[in-house]
Amino acid sequence: MGRRTKARECALQMLYQWDLTRAPMDEVAASFWRVRTSTDATKAMAERLARGAQANAARLDGLSGEAATNWRFDRIAAVDRNLLRLGAYELDMERDTPSSVVIDEAVEIAKRFGEADSPSFVNGVLDAVRRMVRGEEPRSRGRGQE
Repeated sequence: MGRRTKARECALQMLYQWDLTRAPMDEVAASFWRVRTSTDATKAMAERLARGAQANAARLDGLSGEAATNWRFDRIAAVDRNLLRLGAYELDMERDTPSSVVIDEAVEIAKRFGEADSPSFVNGVLDAVRRMVRGEEPRSRGRGQE
């Protein structure tokens, strides 16, 4: 597993813990790293993403909530909700990472941590967020489905 993927997984786990406890992110991060080992670069990226998504949660929840038609954001499963926060944060505020990479990584993480329908749900919502914040055209759905 690559460093950036590992950092995103760690960020998701910290966001999940914050979401369920609402403890200060400094406490969440300290608790998380007490039981985990990682390189300094991975830790730095994971904390940057987790702290950024947590600090902007209201905006990110609004974006994802608007994109998740027919879903109340607070009713979305906790893993998916925090993965959407993380992906929306990267799409909106970490513009150096291509949107396709952000979405593909989120889908892969959803396969590991979410429910059976999480990958397609995360993909659809983040694709809509991408169009809102980056103004890009819809992603190709495959051959003959554009």
